[in-house]
Amino acid sequence: MIQSAEFRLRVAQQLGVRLPSIRSLSAFVGLDGFVDEILHVVDKRWSADRYDRVKTIAEYGHRLSSAAGHSTNVELVNVMTKLGGNGPIMANALASFGLKVSYLGALGWPALHPIFDEFAQRADVASIGTPGLTDALEFEDGKVMVGKHYSLKEVNWANIVSRFGREKFAERFGSADLVGFVNWTMLPHMSAIWQSIQEELLPQVSGPRRRLFVDLADPEKRVPEDIRSALELVAKFGTKFDVILGLNEKEAYEVADVLGLNAAPRDPDGLADLCLQINALVPVETLVVHPVSYAVAVSSGVPSVVAGPVCRRPKITTGAGDHFNSGFCLGKLLGLDNASSLLCGVATSGHYVRTAESPSVQQLIQLMDMWPEG
Repeated sequence: MIQSAEFRLRVAQQLGVRLPSIRSLSAFVGLDGFVDEILHVVDKRWSADRYDRVKTIAEYGHRLSSAAGHSTNVELVNVMTKLGGNGPIMANALASFGLKVSYLGALGWPALHPIFDEFAQRADVASIGTPGLTDALEFEDGKVMVGKHYSLKEVNWANIVSRFGREKFAERFGSADLVGFVNWTMLPHMSAIWQSIQEELLPQVSGPRRRLFVDLADPEKRVPEDIRSALELVAKFGTKFDVILGLNEKEAYEVADVLGLNAAPRDPDGLADLCLQINALVPVETLVVHPVSYAVAVSSGVPSVVAGPVCRRPKITTGAGDHFNSGFCLGKLLGLDNASSLLCGVATSGHYVRTAESPSVQQLIQLMDMWPEG
C-alpha cells in the first residue's frame, strides 16, 4: 500500500502542472437527485440546546432491538439540509475543481427545487423529475440512509426524451470528456435507460475514446439477476468508452457474492485480489473500490492500493464516496496513473469529511502537501 510523503508530493506537483488544463474538461452526469437531511440521533438530552449523540450504529441498533415487544422514542436533530444524490454531489464536486459540468436528473419538476439553486449557478443543470428524500443518520462509524424513492420512477427514457430532448442528450453524451451514470440501485428504470442509450445513441458515438463512470450505489436490495444484468450493460459501454466502475467496500463484496466469487480477507491484499477477480468477470477498463482508510484500483490485471487520510471525527460522511469518485475521475481525466488518481480520490473525500465542503484543486494540492493525521 502506497502511503509515502514523497508520493504525495509528486502527485501534488503533477496536479499543479496540469491545473491550467482543467477548465477545458467537461462532464455530463446524471441521473438521480435527492434532498438530504443530515441527522444525529440523540442519546441523552441535557437541555434545550445540549445533547449527547448516539455515537455508533451498533449503539443505535441495540436501542431499537431493545424496544422489540415494547416501544421507544427516537429524537433526531437536523444538522444540515443539503443537496443530495450520488449524481448531484459528484457533479458539484467536479464543478468545484473547475470542470464544465452538465447535470441531468431529478432535481424538481416542473420547477427546480430551491436546494439545488446554488448547484445550478455552478453547473448547467436540467431536471426531468421530482427529487427523492433522504434522512441520513450519521454516526462516528458510518451512516444509515433512510430514503423515500417513489418519485424517482419519473427518471425514465420517455421523460428524458420529452422533458430534456433526445438530441440534446445525444450531444452531451457524445461530447463530454467524462460521462457519469450513478445511483443505479435507486433508479428503477436505469437499466432500461442504458439499454435505450446503447441501442439508439452508442452506435453513433465517434472520435477519441472518452471516459464513462458508473456507480451502482449499494445494490444489496436489488435481486441478483438485476445486478448481473446491470453489470453486463455497464461492460457494453466499453465498445466506445473507457469504463470506470466504482464501488465501496460493502458493494464490492456484494457484487462478488452475486458473481459467485469466494469471499476474500477484508484487508488491502484481500480486496485487491477480489478486485482482480471481479474485473475478470466484469471487463471494464478500470475497477475502483474505496473502503474508509484506503482505496484500490485495477486496470489490465494490475492492482494499485493507496492509503487515505483517515478522519476519526468527521464533520460529515454522507457524500464522501461521491467525492472520492470525483477526485479519482479527475486524476484519470488528467492522464494520471491509477495510484495517483486514487490519491486524488482519497484527498478529495478527506477534505470533504473534515470541512463538509467540496475542495478546489488547490486545496487538494495543499492537503497532499500537509497530510492530516487523524
